[in-house]
Amino acid sequence: MVVGMYAGERRRAESDTSVPDAAAKAEKFAQRYADILEDLKKDPESHGGPPDCILLCRLREQVLRELGFRDIFKKVKLKKFNILLVLWRGKLNGFVFGYSWLKSSIDEENAKAISLFENVVQLNDAIEDEGKRLENLVRGIFAGNIFDLGSAQLAEVFSKDGMSFLASCQNLVPRPWVIDDLDTFKMKWSRKPWKKASFISNLCPLSWQVIIFVDNSGADIILGIMPFARELLRRGSQVVLAANELPSINDVTCSELVEIISKLKDEQDQLVGVSTSNLLIANSGNDLPVIDLTRVSQELAYLASDADLVILEGMGRGIETNLYAQFKCDSLKIGMVKHPEVAQFLGGRLYDCETLQDIKTSLSARNCCKEYVLDV
Repeated sequence: MVVGMYAGERRRAESDTSVPDAAAKAEKFAQRYADILEDLKKDPESHGGPPDCILLCRLREQVLRELGFRDIFKKVKLKKFNILLVLWRGKLNGFVFGYSWLKSSIDEENAKAISLFENVVQLNDAIEDEGKRLENLVRGIFAGNIFDLGSAQLAEVFSKDGMSFLASCQNLVPRPWVIDDLDTFKMKWSRKPWKKASFISNLCPLSWQVIIFVDNSGADIILGIMPFARELLRRGSQVVLAANELPSINDVTCSELVEIISKLKDEQDQLVGVSTSNLLIANSGNDLPVIDLTRVSQELAYLASDADLVILEGMGRGIETNLYAQFKCDSLKIGMVKHPEVAQFLGGRLYDCETLQDIKTSLSARNCCKEYVLDV
């Protein structure tokens, strides 16, 4: 799995036209990273070990950046936008995906994805039953998250037979999912625990705070996470979207997210009729496709000190590195299983879904979460 990972990134690096002598530098990357892996085999304590997912990713990014590679997956992000046409057929039970090989810029393709945003939220708003609307929003997150060409497994399948793969994505793996706490989350949601309260006292207004660690660019953030975040805003929550500081694979960065949301908002700074006054974008301080929650930025640590709900989206953050993380507040880990090894570990199926809900007895973490998101 690790060998395939750096071999794939070597190919991406070779084609990075922004770096002089990219092919030669990509060869150096492959050799240096291979040497690091051999060192770790001989001495697991070398290079800051013992090795885990976070360390391997950090070492990989370090070598790439030392050689001048900043964002080797930029073309992947463009390719993702090229397959982001969503077809709406009557009353949706889920998303149905089509594809288009449009030869235009990232901004133009981004605009096409953004143009679908209003249709997505209108379809969700039309669902009167609160529980069914929530489930549709969650399914939308999974539907967006599956188009992760940063996953070697998905990239390989798509490159071999894009059409048949896209056809297989029309319906998500049926419930129950490999980890399925959606019904528990629905019950908590129906009690409106993260809804803005009018006043905690006559002088101090209280807004429930939700932190969402976002994952990929493209459909994932625009058509998956943003409709969900909008629903939280509509219910009165304050929402903080935490994104990577620097590029890593095809994860959306903080600066990219600022630009995306500016294009999603109308002239009144609203998301299809919902105010964004309670929407914040935070730099997570991260530069990896996984995350160590003990090393977030000071900005995010401050915002998270009042968190009532933390959501970790994506396989890297929600499964591979924080599946068993214990929080001081309510948490939801949501991700799609996109590696065979992870599916085997969980005892599930490839492209299976995970919603792991951890509900605390207290509705709020305001009195016990003062320094870090994670209780460490």
